[in-house]
Amino acid sequence: MGRAVRGDEEVLPETVAGAEVRADRDGPRRWYVLGVMLLVYAINIADRYVVSTVLEPIRLELHLSDAAVGLLTGAALALFYVTVSLPVSALADRGNRRNIVAVSLLLWSAMTVACGFVRNFWQLLVARIGVGVGESGATPASTALIGDRFRPAERPMAMTVFTLGAPLGAWLGSDLAGRVADAHGWRGAFLALGAPGLVLGLVVFLTVREPRRAALDPEAPAQAESIPLRRTLARIWRNRAVMHLMAAGALSALWGWGLIWWAPAYFVRAFGLTVGQVGASLGAAHLVAGAGVTLLASWAMGLRVFRASRNILWTLAALTAISTVPSILMLFARTPVGALAMIWAFLPAIYFYIGPSIGLLQNWVPPAMRAQTTAISVLMGNVTNLVVAPVAVGVLSDAFAGVSGASASSLRWAMAVLALTGFWAAWHYWAAARALRTDGTPGDGGRPSVDRDAAQ
Repeated sequence: MGRAVRGDEEVLPETVAGAEVRADRDGPRRWYVLGVMLLVYAINIADRYVVSTVLEPIRLELHLSDAAVGLLTGAALALFYVTVSLPVSALADRGNRRNIVAVSLLLWSAMTVACGFVRNFWQLLVARIGVGVGESGATPASTALIGDRFRPAERPMAMTVFTLGAPLGAWLGSDLAGRVADAHGWRGAFLALGAPGLVLGLVVFLTVREPRRAALDPEAPAQAESIPLRRTLARIWRNRAVMHLMAAGALSALWGWGLIWWAPAYFVRAFGLTVGQVGASLGAAHLVAGAGVTLLASWAMGLRVFRASRNILWTLAALTAISTVPSILMLFARTPVGALAMIWAFLPAIYFYIGPSIGLLQNWVPPAMRAQTTAISVLMGNVTNLVVAPVAVGVLSDAFAGVSGASASSLRWAMAVLALTGFWAAWHYWAAARALRTDGTPGDGGRPSVDRDAAQ
């Protein structure tokens, strides 16, 4: 049976499969799935960034340099995330995505709990590797699940709602982790953040259903077949708009999230605050400013003006460039209040870009490439955020400190170098807009992808 189109409403044949697709599209089930995946993403971010909150106590107890602690806490997770994420995402494009999300969540939550029991450098290294292996499968499979519950025009909005998990998780990883660390030590923070994921993993497995692939896409029959990873990489490589957008996302993660990664340690050194005080302050910024701008982005992506991909990209370019200025000023504020005000000024930009970027990528590639494309994009962001930023800033801080040892001043100048990369990210958003074809789609020499502009 074929499909008919009435206006922008797809009329599905009166079959059991068609009824199921309509229920997924129009009923509460799709919103339940979106809500559960949001919580999974929140725990992903919380378990990743709890270590940032307690970075200074870990460094002091284990007698580490800034470079060593950056390698241990960030790079150890990301290197194995990189190794595992691509094959897992390829599996998600043809296997059961619900099961992948559930197993991934259970694994990384268990390894987060294990971080609370380590006694030396090597044990913590192994535990953080386990967290990275677990987290590698969650986001690509989650976004692919959501992509098959919402129509193309709705996906940037749905993906932006999904990314509310980022500020919620950052708040948990900052505020809750800091309070627990002040009361029970840094090991207790890992226990408090890891345990809820074990429960949610069971909820995912027992209550989330695997949707039909590509059922809501106009080109579903032609695009539903599995696409090998090498073809996905080749198609992305020859598509300038997609490459610029991925580069912009990776550099945004390097700039904004890299600064946030080191911010707790900087506030402890520069202003003499406890990890609990820093966690409460940064947690509030994540929850209020981060969630607020994510909700704003979700609403904005539904406006007619943002049906054009170029308008989304130009907005991201302008917001990132403007927000880079306070990210630099933060490091030269004389009081914790002034530094925190600058964080409130640039923090919204590192949340705003996530949902719209994922939504554009979901529309720019065939359904059979969505999980792999998301995995590649997330992989690039995690390499810059969890490998380059922690290690590069740590190495620079040690170099600036010299024989006197790491200090607030050495960390300030190392983070200042990192802050300049925000301008670089803004340029790539602008270049992505320039690379689009006249009809607003990112042609790659093959069959045109479905873009929001063409899917209304």
